[in-house]
Amino acid sequence: MIGKLRNATTRTLALRATGALAAGAVLAGTGAAAAHAAVPTPGKDVPTGVVSAADAAQHRAGDAKPNAAAPAAPSAPSAPKRAAHAPTAQDAVRLAESQVGQREQGAGATKFSKWYMSTDRAKETVKRDGGSIGSYKNASWCSMFVSWVGNKLQFSDQMGEDAWTVQHAKWFEDHGRWGHTPKPGAVVFFSWDGAKSVDNIEHVGMVVKDNHDGTIKTVEGNTGNAVKIKTRPVDSVVGFGYPKYAK
Repeated sequence: MIGKLRNATTRTLALRATGALAAGAVLAGTGAAAAHAAVPTPGKDVPTGVVSAADAAQHRAGDAKPNAAAPAAPSAPSAPKRAAHAPTAQDAVRLAESQVGQREQGAGATKFSKWYMSTDRAKETVKRDGGSIGSYKNASWCSMFVSWVGNKLQFSDQMGEDAWTVQHAKWFEDHGRWGHTPKPGAVVFFSWDGAKSVDNIEHVGMVVKDNHDGTIKTVEGNTGNAVKIKTRPVDSVVGFGYPKYAK
């Protein structure tokens, strides 16, 4: 889904035009967006490629790209969780896949957004981007889902914690863990029009495997308002973030 959460003087959330609530916050004028997305834009709601017509009809595919003229500088999570022993990529994928079927409740709330609202990181991203903690409740939550996986594995120092896909990707860039090769457990960032700029990222998930046919198998939150297994064309991938998993 594409759109913007406008954070003008009232800083109110925009309702989803198609039955779900959008994401994020944009500071008026030169501010930056926080958690993404709200009003769908024709041609940007649904990815092209390996999605069926039926899936496209119900798809709320990505977090929206914020309309930020001057993006905020990325900030790292405070006191990130770190496991005594790093998990493997398979551990991360299994945990993410265990959440398949989790769905939005009400106007778009999920266990993942509820968790994110309880974190110190949410306070940091609100301070960075504007808005309020409450704006995350019904916001697009694909990045919060990936952040939740990292937190549960006590691996946030490797997977990052953010509600805004663009800043989540920049976190991986800033930590020297960004690339363009699909690997199991990698965090994958999408732009549905094929744009390769990090600023155009609209959605995020995790790689389950490379299908070696121009597609990847993924597990994603906020897809059709749920956590789902998907097949995505690599043409829609902007890049991958690589947590330092145990071998």
